[in-house]
Amino acid sequence: MTARTRQNLGAGVLILALMFGAAAYASQQPESDPFGAAAIVERPFPSLTYGIQGFFWWDTGYTGLQLDWVRMMSFNHVKQTFAWRDMEPEPGRWTFHSADRILAETARRQIRVIARLGLPPAWAGGIPEGDGETAGVDTPPTNRVAWANYCATVATRYAGRIAAYQIWNEPNLSREWGGQPPDAVAYVQLLRECSRAIRAADPQALIISAGLAPTGNDDASARRDDLYLDDLYRAGFQQYIDVVGVHAPGFSPPAYGPDDAERDGRGRWFSFRRVEDLRKIMLRYDDAARQMAILEMGWTVDRVNPAYAWFAVSDAQQADYTVAAFEYIRQHWSPWVGLVSLIYLPKSSWTEQDEEYWWAIALPNHHARPVFGALVQMAKYCDDYVIPARTDVSEEGILATLDACP
Repeated sequence: MTARTRQNLGAGVLILALMFGAAAYASQQPESDPFGAAAIVERPFPSLTYGIQGFFWWDTGYTGLQLDWVRMMSFNHVKQTFAWRDMEPEPGRWTFHSADRILAETARRQIRVIARLGLPPAWAGGIPEGDGETAGVDTPPTNRVAWANYCATVATRYAGRIAAYQIWNEPNLSREWGGQPPDAVAYVQLLRECSRAIRAADPQALIISAGLAPTGNDDASARRDDLYLDDLYRAGFQQYIDVVGVHAPGFSPPAYGPDDAERDGRGRWFSFRRVEDLRKIMLRYDDAARQMAILEMGWTVDRVNPAYAWFAVSDAQQADYTVAAFEYIRQHWSPWVGLVSLIYLPKSSWTEQDEEYWWAIALPNHHARPVFGALVQMAKYCDDYVIPARTDVSEEGILATLDACP
C-alpha cells in the first residue's frame, strides 16, 4: 500500500467517523418540531379555542344560566348533539324548535356552536331511545339516502350559524356502533355521505371526524384508537374532513405521557398525552398541515361506579389537572391543536349513577365544583389574543372583565 493510498484511506476513515459522530450527536438532541407544528399554516380554529359540551335540547329552564357560565369562563364555543331521532322522528316530519332556540340563545351571547350529528331514528335503522340496555346506542343508519338528507337539512337551515360539525362519536367502540364490531371503512362511507351533503349546503362550515375513545381493547368490543385512526387514513377519510377529532380523558395527570404509561406496565392509551401518539400517525400519512380537535377532555371524580372509580381524582385535583391540561396544550401542542371541548355542563336529570354526573364542572342542582372557579380564573390564549388570569372573582370583578376570544 502506497503512502498516498494510506493517506486517502485514513482521510476516508476520518470522514466516516465524523459522519457517525455527527449522526450520534444529532440523535441525542431533542427534536425542535416533533409534531409538525410548523406545517400548520391555515388554522381552522385559533389555538386555543375553548369549548364545553352542553345538553340544551330539552330545556329545563337552565339553558340561559349555563350559557352565562360559558361566558363567565371566557369560553366561546359549546358542543351540542343535534340528534337525528329528535329532529326527524318520522320520515319527513321535521322539528326545529329546540335547535332554533339553542342557536338564538348562543348567538345572543356570541357563543359559537359545534353540532354533533348522529343518533338515527328507529325508522332509519337506529335504536329507539328507550329500548332497554341499548337505549341511546348510536347505530349506523341503514337508510343512507335519509342520512345524507338529515346532514343536508341541518346544514341548509343553519348555514353560517353552526361553526363546525362533528360527524358521529367514538365509532371505535362497539357500543357506539350499534353493538357491532367497529368498522372504520363503514364509518368513512357514512362520513363521506354526510360531509358531501354539508359542504354542498354550507361550504364555510368545518367538518370534524368523530372523536375516538382511548382504549387498549382490540376485539369485537372496541378497536384500539391508534389502530382505528390508521384504518381511517388507509380508507381515505382525510378528504372528507377539515379537522381530525380525538378524545383526551384524564386517565392521568396532564404531563404523564404514553412512554410513562408503558414504563409503568399500562397501555399507552392510559395517558392524557395519548394525543401525541395519534398526531404521529397524522405525520406518517403526510397530514401534518391538518389541525386536531380535542372533542372530550376532563377528569372524573367518580367514587361510585367501579368502571370509573379506579382512575377518579379528587375535586381539587380535577380543578388543578384541568387548568394544567390547558397550559400543557398551549405550550406543547399549539397550533396543531385548536379546539378543546371539555366535558360537561350538567344535565338536570343526572344522578350519581350516571357516569357523566362525575365528569361535569357542576352538579345537576347547579352548585359549581371547584373546577368551575378554576376555569373562570385561568388565563386564556387564542393565537395572539390573551385574556389575563382573573384575581378578582367577585361577581362584580368577573362582570368587569367579561371577555371571550374573538
